[in-house]
Amino acid sequence: MLYRSSVGALALAATLYVALGDARAFDESKYPNLKGQWLRGDPGPSRYDPSKPAGRGQQAPLKPEFQAILEASLADQAKGGQGNDPTYTCLSPGLPRVMANYEGAEIVITPNTTHIFMEHIHDSRRIYTDGRAWPAYIEPSFNGYSIGKWIDEGGTGRYNVLEVESRGFKGPRAYDNTGLPLHPDNESIVKERIYPDKADPNILHIDMTTTDSALTRPWLAMKKWRRVQNPRPVWRESVCSESNSHVEIAGQGYFLSGDGMLMPAKKDQPPPDLRYFPQAQK
Repeated sequence: MLYRSSVGALALAATLYVALGDARAFDESKYPNLKGQWLRGDPGPSRYDPSKPAGRGQQAPLKPEFQAILEASLADQAKGGQGNDPTYTCLSPGLPRVMANYEGAEIVITPNTTHIFMEHIHDSRRIYTDGRAWPAYIEPSFNGYSIGKWIDEGGTGRYNVLEVESRGFKGPRAYDNTGLPLHPDNESIVKERIYPDKADPNILHIDMTTTDSALTRPWLAMKKWRRVQNPRPVWRESVCSESNSHVEIAGQGYFLSGDGMLMPAKKDQPPPDLRYFPQAQK
């Protein structure tokens, strides 16, 4: 009985030692203070490059066939359609678009992972910072698989830059609500440098470079988020599907009217195929 007690005590001591060792290894003071609520700092509609207008105004380095997709998307939207924007049915924006930060974000730093919690449809990110290699297989996802590394740039004695690379995407994805396209092969690679402003810690920089098969070259965008100056910020639940009046049937977008009836979204739009519904006798 004494032997069993001794073994149990040793096991408990070992567990506490490992736990305390991990706690000591994570020195929060070595990381930048990114606590609080972050909102995007650019006015107007969300877009990949905040310094330029959305859609055609982004001047994206698209290959000709993907510029044609953008033009077709804009033309369809001018008629009342949704074009190449897949998010109207509440699909995830995915990366890189999710970093437009529609409705606020929270950043939580842990020893092995940095989390970016997005309020918009709870479309959060998990960035592994534990030194892992890329897995042999990545299950595709809208936000991809992200591996990051904290860097002490300038030898300050504290980490001040998070470098991130993301791969393993699925689609459909677009850069903004005009339907500016990414390639359907989903072989995108998104690299980010995330760091607080040196002069103002309430400004966060996100320098993002997207390499994609639809582009003629890697595309750099420089974003800024600002921290809300409220120690108890308000977080409003965002459920995209709640009260969403958009319906997609066989690739066509329709509306639900106020009385719950299906209605066209564009002039002269034909109704969906009703072959599986009994037709009223005339």
